[in-house]
Amino acid sequence: MTGVPADLDAALAELAGRRPLLVASDYDGVLSRLVGDPSAATPEPGAEAALERLAAATGVTVALVSGRGVRDLQETSGFRGTYRWVGSHGAELDGPLTGELADRRDALVRLLQPVVAQVPGARLEIKPASVAVHVREVADRPAAAALLAQADALADPSLTKKPGKEVLELAVTAADKGAALQRLRAEVGAAAAIYLGDDVTDEDAFRALPPGDVAVKVGEGETVAPYRVADVPGAVALLDRLADLLA
Repeated sequence: MTGVPADLDAALAELAGRRPLLVASDYDGVLSRLVGDPSAATPEPGAEAALERLAAATGVTVALVSGRGVRDLQETSGFRGTYRWVGSHGAELDGPLTGELADRRDALVRLLQPVVAQVPGARLEIKPASVAVHVREVADRPAAAALLAQADALADPSLTKKPGKEVLELAVTAADKGAALQRLRAEVGAAAAIYLGDDVTDEDAFRALPPGDVAVKVGEGETVAPYRVADVPGAVALLDRLADLLA
């Protein structure tokens, strides 16, 4: 038993025979359990070891793809392996953005901070190319829904809206994880790729994968991904299984 569904295990076995191989994954909800405070999202036990094993395999590139900024992703995860880093939903590749979009982001912060402050438990996360309104810790659920609706209504039409699980992110760029994945795939000359994601923004990445690649949804919810694992431990088990096959 591998802890991986049989159809997915067969796909992994086929994938392991192809090089160069790109192994890409979201962080929150895939390699770390979702928590109310984003800074407290520590890696799931075994996740770092699995990534290190994958990165050590010949012809394999490991990428971490996140809505977080690259620096935040590196600091929160604590990962120090030889990985490619994609942050801000693809707006950052291997490093932080330049400051050219900071004025628009800061204006958005000034607009939303007083609105978010009125709802106990809500928080405003400031990222390099976006801000995110989090309501996971709001006890008053109608108030949480109303806050997300208000933030959506206040958003300038030129902003890119990225709704997620108990969060609405408003980005000052139109970058998405799908375009970033395609760029990474081309840069490494990948013959195949696998991507693991759990949220709405990961659907862009799933759609960007060509036939023969492997898209894996982590957790519940509608998805275009043909494969699914139940939870974060399932995602780690998948990565361990792929590392075994590559070895």
